[in-house]
Amino acid sequence: MRRYVIAGNWKMNFTPSQATAFINEIKPMVAGKDNCDIVFCAPYVTIAAAMEAAKGSNIKIGAENVHFEQKGAFTGEVSAEMLREIGVEYVIIGHSERRQYFGETDETVNKRTKAALAAGMKVILCLGEVKEQRLAGITKEIVSMQTKLDLADVSAEDMKNVIIAYEPVWAIGTGLTATPEQADETCGQIREALAEIYGAEVAEATIIQYGGSMNDANAAELLAKPNVDGGLIGGASLVAKKFTAIVDAAQ
Repeated sequence: MRRYVIAGNWKMNFTPSQATAFINEIKPMVAGKDNCDIVFCAPYVTIAAAMEAAKGSNIKIGAENVHFEQKGAFTGEVSAEMLREIGVEYVIIGHSERRQYFGETDETVNKRTKAALAAGMKVILCLGEVKEQRLAGITKEIVSMQTKLDLADVSAEDMKNVIIAYEPVWAIGTGLTATPEQADETCGQIREALAEIYGAEVAEATIIQYGGSMNDANAAELLAKPNVDGGLIGGASLVAKKFTAIVDAAQ
């Protein structure tokens, strides 16, 4: 069976001291809730403090992005090797905000994915359609194309370390949420694309999260769907009580 992964994406929030306080607050709230993996992906400067606070708990700390080169003249970027050396296990790649604001493309998402996998990290690969594409009825074509482009030259063996987060871009930070039926249908379409690339066994084994404004109020209904294997949580990951409610829903 696929395992739930409940991952928080803090985005540009929490200083190191704030992250420490948050982790210390939520640790006892999620202790022993082992029916899912619990991950918080933090800004680069906050990772070390969050990891220190999370020691000995069931909380894992990840990064929000990674560069595709090992080193070089890439001012402001952070390599996979740098992240691995400080113990980072998970990294988000291709988030819609990276695509929208920072020029991320399917090509660079693919390069970052391969770099992270080569360094031994687990990738949370984000993809999804914008509102105009949803209204035009081409969601399936868009997510299928993104799946195939973003995973180009990624082996079936490496797919054991890839989690896909379906993000309906129109539902991120807007308060809108895909219905549970829409989320399940589109996650299923991503699974169909994976089956075309890798075969049914890999497709069925791949964890596919929902990443469009999942919160404490809608998590149980979304997680009950057969193709939804967890959540990539934005705003609700900044509030211990709300995030814990999502973890509870995964139990």
